[in-house]
Amino acid sequence: MSTIAKALTIAGSDSGGGAGIQADLKTFHQHGVYGMSAITAITAQNTLGVAGVYPLPTEAVSQQMHEVLRDLGADAAKTGMLFNADIIRAVAEELKAFGLKKLVVDPVMIAKGGSKLLLDEAIVALKTELLPLAEVVTPNLPEAECLTGMRIETTDEMREAAKAIHAIGARNVLMKGGHMQGDVVVDILFDGTAFHEISHERIHTRHTHGTGCTFSAALTAELAKNTPLITAVEKANRFIFEAIKTAPQLGGGHGPTNHWAVVD
Repeated sequence: MSTIAKALTIAGSDSGGGAGIQADLKTFHQHGVYGMSAITAITAQNTLGVAGVYPLPTEAVSQQMHEVLRDLGADAAKTGMLFNADIIRAVAEELKAFGLKKLVVDPVMIAKGGSKLLLDEAIVALKTELLPLAEVVTPNLPEAECLTGMRIETTDEMREAAKAIHAIGARNVLMKGGHMQGDVVVDILFDGTAFHEISHERIHTRHTHGTGCTFSAALTAELAKNTPLITAVEKANRFIFEAIKTAPQLGGGHGPTNHWAVVD
């Protein structure tokens, strides 16, 4: 019996390869984890923006998950772009049916270019159906504002938002501070009791497409390998820093990060 760690990504397809399941699978591989996928939607996009979003039938999403989990199983899973409430409910049902505990929820809502990747009516389902299943949720500041209705402009407000999201049901909340101003990026992990800050210098670049997907995939991979949460967050943070720092400079818009970045 193989002892390799296995991770499942439940997310949309990015035809440009910088985000979504493509970024997730490349990141899983780079971390030495066997990657599997359940595609929720197909997007037509490149570094300049999203030209089209085509959600899959809900049954197709459920069946992908069911077939993967009943045979291969998964040590951890992550969600990305889920698009609508029906897909969110279906994903939650499959996760509960198979008792998957190590779930990373990346609440993908808006693409870098501004295209909506989660319908407004799906936000309630995300909060009520999926967040209570999450081992950790990884919102950026605009996503956290959408989830909480709060304006977030300071680290103190990040902490308050983390408490509010934790109260929704997620066991741990990782607030990503990349949208905050300044030369230092501060992420804040809240475990329901204590706050842990992880900071690094800001890299000024337009090549940041898929950073949220790539970071959450690295975190998922580490959890699949039974890395303790705080250590997993720190490793994922270092990985995305190197991935941005060594981005391959592709495309004329928001280019992808480097999924071949060194894993420490």
